[in-house]
Amino acid sequence: MTAMETAIQEEALQRRYRSYPAYKDSGVEWLGEIPEHWEIKRLRSTVKSCQNGVWGNDPDGLQDIVCVRVADFDRVCFRANIEDPTLRSVEPKVISARGLERGDLLLEKSGGGENQPVGAVVLYDHDVPAVCSNFVARVVLAKGFDSRFMSYLHAALYSLRINTKHIKQSTGIQNLDSSGYLDEAVVLPPRTDEQRSIATFLDRETARIDALVAKKRRLIELLQEQRTALITRAVTKGLDPSVPMTDSGVEWLGEIPEHWEVRRLKFLLTSPLKYGANEAAELDDPDLPRYVRITDIDERDGLRDETFKSLPVKVAEEYLLQEGDVLFARSGATAGKSFLYRRSWGACAYAGYLIRARLDTQQVLPDFVRYFTASTSYWQWLSAAFIQATIQNVSADKYASLLLIKPQYSEQRSISSFLDLETARIDALVYKVLEAIELLNDLRTAVISAAVTGKIDVREEVR
Repeated sequence: MTAMETAIQEEALQRRYRSYPAYKDSGVEWLGEIPEHWEIKRLRSTVKSCQNGVWGNDPDGLQDIVCVRVADFDRVCFRANIEDPTLRSVEPKVISARGLERGDLLLEKSGGGENQPVGAVVLYDHDVPAVCSNFVARVVLAKGFDSRFMSYLHAALYSLRINTKHIKQSTGIQNLDSSGYLDEAVVLPPRTDEQRSIATFLDRETARIDALVAKKRRLIELLQEQRTALITRAVTKGLDPSVPMTDSGVEWLGEIPEHWEVRRLKFLLTSPLKYGANEAAELDDPDLPRYVRITDIDERDGLRDETFKSLPVKVAEEYLLQEGDVLFARSGATAGKSFLYRRSWGACAYAGYLIRARLDTQQVLPDFVRYFTASTSYWQWLSAAFIQATIQNVSADKYASLLLIKPQYSEQRSISSFLDLETARIDALVYKVLEAIELLNDLRTAVISAAVTGKIDVREEVR
């Protein structure tokens, strides 16, 4: 959420909650007016010490200890998550100097990414002995500062991207200048009890919002389950429940209409399955063919504008896609995912981790095949087809042996048209719920920002 969007949300919150009796100009542009009795201080005044963590050695069973990594940061609740701890061997003398204690803050110093810049802060609220990794700094708070309040304050600074001006880019990894960050001006209630009241209020309000978000996410899961069940029934049973059924002879397909066929994918192609180009994604010239990678495909089976990359024409020409081509992901977490190319997306070539299926459109409708690959039956086949190595992998030979159900062409068209309408209806509901979740998350961010900067007075809310 942008600073302007946060300000709009804060105005709405000011109408819902009371304001402080009197305000004064903070002299800081992004803060604006602050409660009259609050103080402007540098972040460093809240810090007793800020010390880099330690990575230690591989666990040896003798002096192992929990090591909190950036990956353990719960960026929603602003806490360190040690449910699945990483153990490292660290010398006792190092632990005595750098061991974490309940109430410490952990500052992300290295890492980050395009949409998640480095500089997140979380609270360590465990009694388990631990250290933090070398990508993290342990922040011990000075006396008079409530750790929960400070975790919320840092969260507000992060949402407003106050940290970004102190990021130093280095070899693809972002590094935070913690000294510069701690020199930022912030507004603080002088009394610890007021800080605790604000933290208690935020604990309650964020928990309430999080519960609403969880319910909406569960609703999305149910809608997606309904979508998958609808697709599975349509592509394996058809639309007419009265037609005679027969055993397909394939365990993961079960019974199918007796007039349908079961054919292997390789017999439904005009050319053999083909791996994509093994080229680096370096160019971004919109006049050249787009270079399609699995990460370019969005939730709506379209292509993301923000990930656009291109290939030189001579390199791309061997891998140019045609209307109705289906791409299959062959390895990694996305193995099995499929994508139907549309000519309206312009000239596209595809990457080496994808396999192209050029369908014989006299036999099968590409849209029907695409829906089949979204069915539970397809994913049951896939789970048995995975070649377990260091990553999940499905080769072109495996895909070629995939058994596809082949209704009559007119029936394929009817099923695809039916699913176009029904899945669009479900997808529209999902997107509405996603929009509601986004609004709730924006509200959550705005409530935190408004409370820790004094735009709203929540002291009476927790009494």
